[in-house]
Amino acid sequence: MRKLSGYPGIVVGVVGVVMALYHVYARLTPVAPDSLALRILTLAFSLVLAFLLYPRRKGGTPDRIPWSDLLLTGLSLAALAYLFLNYAYVTSRFPTADPLSAGDMLVAGVATLLVLEATRRTIGSALPIVAGCFITYGLLGPWMPGFLRHKGLTLEILLDQTYFTTEGIFGIPLAVAGSYVILFIIFGAFLEKSGAGQFFMNFANAIAGGARGGPGKVAVVSSSLFGTISGSAVANVMVDGWLTIPMMKKTGFKPEAAAAIEAVASTGGQIMPPIMGAAAFVMAEFLGASYTSIMIAAAIPAIFYYVALFAAIHFNAVRTGLKGIPRNELPILGQIIWRQGHLFVPVLVILVLLLQGFTATYAAIVSAAAVVVLSWIRPETRVGLRKGIQALRDGAEQTVPVAMATASAGIVIGIILQTGLAIRFTSFLVDLAGGKLIVALLITMVAGIILGMGMPTTPAYIMQAAILIPALIKLGVQPLAAHMFAFYFSCLSAVTPPVALAVYAAASISRCGLWGAGLQAVKFAAAGFIVPFFFVYSPSLLFQGAWAEIVRAVVTGSIGTVALAAALEGQFLRVATWLERGLFAAAALLLIDPGLTTDLIGLGVLALGLLMQKVWTPASLMVARERGSA
Repeated sequence: MRKLSGYPGIVVGVVGVVMALYHVYARLTPVAPDSLALRILTLAFSLVLAFLLYPRRKGGTPDRIPWSDLLLTGLSLAALAYLFLNYAYVTSRFPTADPLSAGDMLVAGVATLLVLEATRRTIGSALPIVAGCFITYGLLGPWMPGFLRHKGLTLEILLDQTYFTTEGIFGIPLAVAGSYVILFIIFGAFLEKSGAGQFFMNFANAIAGGARGGPGKVAVVSSSLFGTISGSAVANVMVDGWLTIPMMKKTGFKPEAAAAIEAVASTGGQIMPPIMGAAAFVMAEFLGASYTSIMIAAAIPAIFYYVALFAAIHFNAVRTGLKGIPRNELPILGQIIWRQGHLFVPVLVILVLLLQGFTATYAAIVSAAAVVVLSWIRPETRVGLRKGIQALRDGAEQTVPVAMATASAGIVIGIILQTGLAIRFTSFLVDLAGGKLIVALLITMVAGIILGMGMPTTPAYIMQAAILIPALIKLGVQPLAAHMFAFYFSCLSAVTPPVALAVYAAASISRCGLWGAGLQAVKFAAAGFIVPFFFVYSPSLLFQGAWAEIVRAVVTGSIGTVALAAALEGQFLRVATWLERGLFAAAALLLIDPGLTTDLIGLGVLALGLLMQKVWTPASLMVARERGSA
């Protein structure tokens, strides 16, 4: 991204601040703009900032804006102004029935190309390439093989669907970016300006830094907290990793393990309530549910994810003899809370408001205001006028990649709807799975990981929502569980080789091999790969059902995730034999399944494994101990 100064920097800053203020105003005013107008303005601001801030190629013109990008900015404004100048015509015509004029088609074609180019600049080539393939598919339908064949779209119908309806670029995903996501990003920007990021790190150090494997546990605590500021796994790594990874290596963690821990901990920020990634807001819209219901449903799987990671770090540290950070190098918890504890309050405010039934937009705006007010308690945390303006600008700029991703994903969804691909693909997937749900789940898992390899979580999830999730629902999966399943694996693609973006970022800091770190990350994130299968079959893990059943699921599932970590790390009360690891793995799977029978059997199997560790020491371990003492 360009670092602009002087007049260009001022212009870009003003655009960003106006974008942020407008979106706050649009949610507060009683005469709010209609949904289409808000989407158009969101895209207009995002396109302008994309072409002014992101060069055509990496390393190109880092401190100035070339005339070609100014031209693209002007074309973007002209294409979107065209919609406003013809707003009555656009909103009153019958899409794909009333013919487009030559001018309409020209504007739609240019705008579509501008969206794809801006997306390429902000998040990479994968999503524009996918969108281009779908455009080609839409035009060449009669020549496609098998179930992919359709009657074909004319260029006019394709452009009409893409640009002049709310089932293309201006679809639900872009609406979510303009209505919800930008407000939460602005909240996070204000929180960051108050120094909350450093506070979260100090707080994590104070409560976990001195334990065995302390720096690894600090990464877990700080990254889960930092998710309230950033919904991006890579962003979490780049902020937290520069502090946690060197600390982990200093206390004895292998470079691959340090990178993996930070990558997995940071990825969990997208699934950790109260503020999750942008895809969670899109999920709420697709399901027609409140964001609060999505947040509540995500709580138990998120607990399992972090409990398993925390336990894996502990067992790894015990097995390898790692220590924590010396006490004299750690901050004092009481002092940290006394001086910066008020920075926790805005996070609690947003949680309470959401649980009380207030809208997500209201909660985000009130919590951002709470950050500003509470920041004045201490001079070092104050968010004054200058920091406030910077937060508004940062919030707008950080929204641009999300807006462009959702706009391009809207192109794909529009073509899927227009060609009927979703219906045919659902039938194909059901037939391919032979009517067996587990096969369909495995296909969806692999698809989510593959889609997420080259693009952010949000568009990867949107693709699955359009093509794969309907098949799961047809096979009997509850809609919430089906969407959450796809969402999880879209997130976990960030730590799954061969293209694991969060691992890449962490490995660059840790200076270690990508494959070694990636394989370690998969092991540390094991609970994330297993739990989604269980909540599909047992909705109590998504807070669905009686309270007694939910509480039992939380307790036994948490025990099961600890057993899973012990099985993978080969350590519990002592180093585990392969038989004991097998018992722990079996107990884990039985306990994570919330059924009463499986819970009782799982507890029995776990007790047997622990009893073996307590009363029996294998000869191989005794020899190893004797060699160590000698």
